[in-house]
Amino acid sequence: MSGSESNVFPQRSSLTFLGRRDERAALCEVLEAARRGHGGAVVVHGEPGIGKTALLDQTVASVPGLRVLHADGHEYENELAFAGLHQLCAPLFDHMNRLSAPQRDALSVAFGLRGGAKPDRFHVGLAVLGMLSDVAEHEPVVCVVDDAQWLDQESAQALAFVARRVEAEAVALLFSLRELDQRQELAGLATLHVEGLRENHARTLLTAQIHAPIDERVQDRVLWEARGNPLALLELPRSAMPDSWADTSVVPEAQPVTRKIETSFREQVADLPPATQLLLLVAAAEPLGDALLLWRAADRLGISSAAALPAQSADLLDIDVRVRFRHPLVRSAVYGAASAHDRRRAHVALADAISPAKEPDRRAWHRGQAAQGPDEQAAADLEASADRAMARGGTSMAAAFLRLAAALTPHPELRVSRTLAAVQAMRDAGAPDEALDLLSAVDTSLLQPLQSAHAEWLRAQLAYDTKRNDTSVALLMQAAGRIAPYDTETAREAFLEAFTAAVFVGRFGHAQRLTDIAQAVTPAASAPQATRPRDLLLNGLITQATQGYSAAVPLLRGAVDAYTAAQDDHTASIGMLGMVCSAAQDVWDDKAFRMLAERQVRIARADGAVAALPVALSYRALACIHAGQLTEAAALIDEVHTITEAIGAPAMLYVDITLAAWRGERTRTLTLAKEVMNETSERGEGRMLTAAEYATAVLFNGLGRYDAALKACQQACDLDELSFRPWVQPEFVEAAARSSLSDLAKPAVERLEECARVCGTPWARGMWLRSLALVTQEDKAEPLYLEAIDMLGMTESTVHHARAQLLYGEWLRRQGRRSDARSHLGAAYDTLASVGAAAFATRASRELQATGARLCRRKAEAFEQLTAQELRIARLVAGGATSKEVGIQLFLSPRTVDAHLRNIFAKLGISSRRQLRDINLSSQEISSIPAP
Repeated sequence: MSGSESNVFPQRSSLTFLGRRDERAALCEVLEAARRGHGGAVVVHGEPGIGKTALLDQTVASVPGLRVLHADGHEYENELAFAGLHQLCAPLFDHMNRLSAPQRDALSVAFGLRGGAKPDRFHVGLAVLGMLSDVAEHEPVVCVVDDAQWLDQESAQALAFVARRVEAEAVALLFSLRELDQRQELAGLATLHVEGLRENHARTLLTAQIHAPIDERVQDRVLWEARGNPLALLELPRSAMPDSWADTSVVPEAQPVTRKIETSFREQVADLPPATQLLLLVAAAEPLGDALLLWRAADRLGISSAAALPAQSADLLDIDVRVRFRHPLVRSAVYGAASAHDRRRAHVALADAISPAKEPDRRAWHRGQAAQGPDEQAAADLEASADRAMARGGTSMAAAFLRLAAALTPHPELRVSRTLAAVQAMRDAGAPDEALDLLSAVDTSLLQPLQSAHAEWLRAQLAYDTKRNDTSVALLMQAAGRIAPYDTETAREAFLEAFTAAVFVGRFGHAQRLTDIAQAVTPAASAPQATRPRDLLLNGLITQATQGYSAAVPLLRGAVDAYTAAQDDHTASIGMLGMVCSAAQDVWDDKAFRMLAERQVRIARADGAVAALPVALSYRALACIHAGQLTEAAALIDEVHTITEAIGAPAMLYVDITLAAWRGERTRTLTLAKEVMNETSERGEGRMLTAAEYATAVLFNGLGRYDAALKACQQACDLDELSFRPWVQPEFVEAAARSSLSDLAKPAVERLEECARVCGTPWARGMWLRSLALVTQEDKAEPLYLEAIDMLGMTESTVHHARAQLLYGEWLRRQGRRSDARSHLGAAYDTLASVGAAAFATRASRELQATGARLCRRKAEAFEQLTAQELRIARLVAGGATSKEVGIQLFLSPRTVDAHLRNIFAKLGISSRRQLRDINLSSQEISSIPAP
């Protein structure tokens, strides 16, 4: 849509656009910045009718030279995956051929232009960013997204992704929504709150609409009720007779403004001719705003184009290339006021007007809405549409299709089956309350034994989603036991899920819970000759619970290898992959851990499994932390919080507190630890407490407060929980050794030795040797330190390798070998400072100063000027990556990367990539100038 087309109702906007000088100035600033190549995004929020749309339209129209793209959220299409994004991008389809193949393919599949695997959400976002960047090279672009609270989730995620990455593009995104918490994806973007008009402007607007004497008390009452809401001020005069404005007795009781506005719209619609009302209903029932489809459907109902004139004259509807209601509440009023019979007529006409070959899902939806009662063909079509939606990653859309399919299914058993599938899809889409409501409505008398067991499993899963405690674990275990007699394969999956849940509950669960689950699995659903990955994993966990760690490692190793070797992402469910990630930690395979964590996130995004995504992101963030990628971890953790808040799931602070500890953020770490203790007492999730104890130990070890570190992780060390051994035991050993309590550390060292012996990985051997060196006599420690450094240098555990160098450097200094110490302490400092492990970096710098060395501050300070994003780009470019390659890895456009590079060059005082490579290789070097 061009800038000249942005005012759909120009005759009204001159009246409604009173005041708003400050708001308009703020938006103009964003648009002018975009014209200069500095993109940005603003979320405009306020109650319905407050004038957000008028503000956006008038402001955009006042800034010349912009390419304006529009997308409108619609209440009835928020379950149609990528529908909002399709609106916005449709005018840009000719730019798709300029995208890279993965991005072009992802966008084509998302928009239904071609078939294919589920599109990667990041590729979709990057594709949209690429198209906008391409257009912006020729003219600045502004994307106006109105009523964003009704966007489908997939579109909201993609647009939020773009909004955070346009700082170097001539692109501005303007969103409008009612309440900020309605669209958590947009959290963190700049906001602009639109409040009611000031009294003088409100009075002007009111009196301009009433051509009759106005009793001052009536006027004051109306102004008070409207609270400056422009749409209310425009609509209230229409709901009363002209002479009533001179009589205080007819002023109605105060009602919510939205209800008043919608009531007024209903009254206006009721005064229109029947054919016009039916045309409005067809438009309201088809949320995509397709004018051609509207007229095809109208023709089937015998409605002529003349029927639109009264609606347009009443300023309720505008029909051009697209169909737009004057306000979303007009659509709500029209559809809500219509009889069930008329709604069915509208949907029948729309279904008949849609090609079953080209748009089978849209047609199936309208046919389903048109059904008067049970209709197996309509239900089957909806079920097929749900399958296609799931394949495109539209989990919430699939849930909507399945729910309607279940309602239309005549056969009781099949209806139950489809209802349970809808519940599962709702749970995956992050709608646990709606899922539980639908599950509660199932007629249990119709359930077959297996269906009843499956329903119990779903109920247990929803309970665990809401509150991770031992009660929900017991429910999961009970459900698995009920499934076992009827479906061994599903039972094993359910037992595995119960086992995983029990691990999370940890110390707050029943003392023998893991053993109980292991014993329940063996007779009910055992697979002693297991060869499949899932069976290897479950048998490995059972063995670990019943026979101990060493006996379990071969099975766990086999499971991890099988899952990492799998070519198909869907070899395992998302929840199962979480346990495989834990198994990878238990067998000390850092590369497999990272790979599996990435796969878990990829599947969750592709499937639209919002409920599972926070856990997947947390595993990925943990892998980033131990690889020294603290900035990447922080971004993942922010996304975790956004999602959990949006879906009402419990907060996940595991990795949040770990990141704070590695950064040396004392206040934040201890504040989060206190929060964790308070939450775990309510939720009963013991694993969170173990994570807090580990993180606190990391913090205090970094600060050199070894006594506090020892106290923090004593209980976690004794518990020796699944997948925590690689993290907790080494922290405990370091704290004990530095507290002159080496004997206290020996049991932990023995556990690490067992890991090194049965696993044999560089990570396991490196951490054992590092710990062993700490408790070994001084004259025998050096070869242990050196081998530990070599082993850890072969891993992806950057921070642990650096800490081994730090410990060895400290040992060398105590031996009086200052020159040797400087080399290792310098290397440790260089790594720890560059990744942002501030406390450990400070500890290394103190040790360096004690050797008489000093830091080359000039280069170090130059790098400290870089933002986290600039530092990441600098490292990648220094490694030889092109702007396009950096953009793909960091989800930025090449133009944005180049803009960051210009800032990097200016801050570092250089002018080329070659100089950046040279500086990056030599930055923060430690000089070996001896003390006087």
